[in-house]
Amino acid sequence: MKIAISAETTADLTKELYQEYDIRTIPFEVLLGETAYKDGDIDTREIFDFVNRTGVLPKTTALNEFQYKEYFKELLNEYDAVIHFSLSSKISSSCEHAIRASKKFENVFVIDSLSLSTGIALEAIYARELANQGLEVNEIVEKVTARIPNVQASFVVNTLSYLHKGGRCSALARFGGALFRLKPQIIVNNGAMAPGKKFIGRSNSCVNDYCDVTLKQFDNPDKSIVFITHSRATEDMVAIAREKLEALGFERIYETIAGATITSHCGPKTLGILYINDGGIEK
Repeated sequence: MKIAISAETTADLTKELYQEYDIRTIPFEVLLGETAYKDGDIDTREIFDFVNRTGVLPKTTALNEFQYKEYFKELLNEYDAVIHFSLSSKISSSCEHAIRASKKFENVFVIDSLSLSTGIALEAIYARELANQGLEVNEIVEKVTARIPNVQASFVVNTLSYLHKGGRCSALARFGGALFRLKPQIIVNNGAMAPGKKFIGRSNSCVNDYCDVTLKQFDNPDKSIVFITHSRATEDMVAIAREKLEALGFERIYETIAGATITSHCGPKTLGILYINDGGIEK
């Protein structure tokens, strides 16, 4: 059986990695003022320029049921079945729309990733590995779903201004954050974003501390694969994270740039390390 592994562009993989792991995508849209862009087709630096120029955040739009239905229909012209990973249902209504669309077909399976960014990618890559081994669709869905609670997705946010503009941070907290160079950790917990530790100081120091805290808190990683995903962090920031992961013996360390949807909410120089925290299992 030929199985399509699918995700929205919020999985934040590079075009090369989507191709390497044969993951099909459907793009979100981002509105910069009156102009619409497909996530994946816009350089995220244009988002920073837009926010700096206008003082407002871009708007991200959820995909509707019709868009998913047409997308699944197209995939089924090429594949026998589709396993689609959707952005967490606690973050976007797109997941609900995808599930509704899937009910129009017998062989389309939508999985609520309960994650975002390359947390979704970790699930989709695991599904692709299982499909390549020849497992049936239902078994793939079962095995992937069992690992979802162990997906460690977190970030350290470099500036509170985007969270403030998006209504997720008070003006007072933003002022205090700027004054003390506060950089919070954001953890995806059961599909929703929750605050973690708070780090103070320069970006490099905070990335160092964030990696130490995260790897200590989630200390049973599947070392076969990990992502460093960021919204245009500096080379030094990425190098610090990579050194930490190499020291622990991670095998595949991928660096990816967060797409327009994720970047629109977190702002520049946000950086995260993402992996599955279950020690690795027999695949």
